[in-house]
Amino acid sequence: MRHRGWLVGALAFIALLAQPSAQSTTSWRPTVVASHGMVAAGHPLAAEAGLRILKAGGNAVDAAIATWAVQGEVEPGMTGLGSDMFMLVYLAKTGEVKFINGTGFAPQAATIDFYKSKGGLPDEGPLSIAVPGAVGGAALALRKYGTRSLADVLAPAIEIADQGFPITEALAGQLASGRNKLEKWPSTTKVWFKNGQPLQAGDVLVNPDLARTLRAIASQGPDVFYRGDVAKNTAAFLKQSGGIITEADLRSYEPFEDAPVRTNYRGTDVYECPPNSQGFVMLEALNILEGFDLRALGHNSAPYLHAVTEALKLSFADRNKFVGDPKFVTNIPMKALLSKEYAATRRALIDPNRAIEGEPAPGDPLRFTTSSAIARGGAPAVPRYASPQPAPIGVKPFDPDEILNLTTYLTVVDKDHNMVSLTSSLLSGFGSGLVVENGGFFLNDRMRYFYLDPADVNSLQPGKRVRQTINPAMALKDGKPFLTFGTPGADTQPQTQLQFFLNVVEFGMPVQRALEQPAVISNSFRDSYSPHAVLGQLLTPAMLAPSVRDALAAKGHKLDVRDVKGVGSVKGIMIDPRTGVLHGGVSPTGDSYVMAW
Repeated sequence: MRHRGWLVGALAFIALLAQPSAQSTTSWRPTVVASHGMVAAGHPLAAEAGLRILKAGGNAVDAAIATWAVQGEVEPGMTGLGSDMFMLVYLAKTGEVKFINGTGFAPQAATIDFYKSKGGLPDEGPLSIAVPGAVGGAALALRKYGTRSLADVLAPAIEIADQGFPITEALAGQLASGRNKLEKWPSTTKVWFKNGQPLQAGDVLVNPDLARTLRAIASQGPDVFYRGDVAKNTAAFLKQSGGIITEADLRSYEPFEDAPVRTNYRGTDVYECPPNSQGFVMLEALNILEGFDLRALGHNSAPYLHAVTEALKLSFADRNKFVGDPKFVTNIPMKALLSKEYAATRRALIDPNRAIEGEPAPGDPLRFTTSSAIARGGAPAVPRYASPQPAPIGVKPFDPDEILNLTTYLTVVDKDHNMVSLTSSLLSGFGSGLVVENGGFFLNDRMRYFYLDPADVNSLQPGKRVRQTINPAMALKDGKPFLTFGTPGADTQPQTQLQFFLNVVEFGMPVQRALEQPAVISNSFRDSYSPHAVLGQLLTPAMLAPSVRDALAAKGHKLDVRDVKGVGSVKGIMIDPRTGVLHGGVSPTGDSYVMAW
């Protein structure tokens, strides 16, 4: 009888997941609730490291850096010492939101002519690597807003590197799928292969080279990574491997603090990362959507998903036109892009009955009036800026499962309600594929995001930071900390983050339920990855009701129906405005986990 009861329950659960409903009323996982502190991360060992620091009296920044350092070991395909990082920090004492830019730049030898002579921007290998910025960003955040030393917060990561950790099924799958990239490099296979095969689930990985690198950073600070022995070893390894990053490139790197960008959506202040991040995309889309009665449209109805999709298309078109590294692009009209008046002109371009085909034309944020848009008759035709096109030869079709293995995200709230929202990325799975010999860490492949067209705002130039897709977010309500959230997923990030946010603030869903709702993903804009194709499709979860899918198709959306669940791989923590209790959740992807006390 017990077996029969288990079987009935399991079948009922499977049926629930398979239901083609627009909104689930139960959660795959519970929303985690706690009072003293919470960490949501991509792996339980990473979350535990952050929780350990919180329990020892550290604040959210201390815990976030400890969590990130462990993520670089247990999520090696997504982040690590060779990655980039953006971080938002809410300071409970002052009510301020701070932004740390820990992203690197193109080396001095990286010119358009050089890469054209090599046949273009490579998708792996030594020439795909940009100067990594995450170590510097982590150290800057800890120095300015943390309470513990680097040695303290790196201790859990050093312990894991010394003693080892077991490979999970998710990581084993990533290693197997990345085999063709990884097996080319002896320094990589030395760490991540055994007997000529990628490590399998249950194998234990010990990484003494990484332990040594982490100890050097813990004792000597970030200078050892950019100017000391670690830098010398990295530069020598890359020279031997055919790379172009030099000691001088590493030595010239500095992280910095900047002002976040924000908008107010129906009384909630939403904060995002400024350029060189794409963070404003979600904010512009929110401004556009503020003019719709989304609740009346109905959660995940065809009219609702159409409005969300079209708002995002228009915002991405503006990203591709205006946003690059502000040190090189000095006229980014961010104030205008995030104005309510400009949003009204973009909103007027949305036809409720017809999808925009391809990438729409960018707007003119410096020359607009609401009245002129309305005078044109509500929803004028949108000139196409880039037409849908087949994926170029050698470019793999969009894969939502793979895209979630490219980056990692974490968020922390401590007992004082300081909040950290942090996204870090190697870019593609396992970045360049290269582990630094005697260093133990992967290096990114961030160069893939540049353009080789000198007229493009995101064109390659030596010393330039590429336009980043990573964009952690957070929100305040009535001036108090409310929600911190983010996700991996390249160009999908603003899209899944936006839909999660609306699930919470418009439809009142608990955090975990909001994370598990089906979400649509557009690629009707130039992809961030070279060669920047416009596929012109709408990734549509099969669990959406057939009537909704049919209605979207009738509006002209070219559906790419996939069997995916959840809002990307979003992780989020909400602070209950009434009680101050922390509510945390993670999407049902990979090894994501919440820990709290």
